[in-house]
Amino acid sequence: MEDLYAMPGHLFRRVQQISTAIFVEECGDLDLTSVQFAALMAIRSHPDVDATRLSTLIAFDRSTLGDVLERLEAKGWVVRQSSPTDKRVKLLRLSPEGSQLLRRALPKVRRVQERLLSPLSPKDRENMVRLLSQLAESHNDIAPAPLRASD
Repeated sequence: MEDLYAMPGHLFRRVQQISTAIFVEECGDLDLTSVQFAALMAIRSHPDVDATRLSTLIAFDRSTLGDVLERLEAKGWVVRQSSPTDKRVKLLRLSPEGSQLLRRALPKVRRVQERLLSPLSPKDRENMVRLLSQLAESHNDIAPAPLRASD
């Protein structure tokens, strides 16, 4: 078992489980998931984004994102409207309730990050984020939903 416990993939999976558990503890009262949070942040930064572009901004599978957007719309946090140039394309904007939710969520999500990295020294926290970013960027093209923030 020692071999398993030292495998980076196994450790990444465990840290993801821990991150999700902390997110639920901090944000459970908001009825918000981490993917919904990412989507709302991207929509806030890119008003009138379409779902295909949104999926590349948050590195999330396009077909699954449709369900996430339906839930966000049902909760009243996102408004979808047809594009003036192509009626088949739906453009996304935060509703006033979605903006208000993000204001409430941001301090909680910051606490998630702080709690997740709290066992590390400040220097190790910086290094951890830098190394994780380097890994994610280096392997981006093999991911099922690559991040395309600058396209």
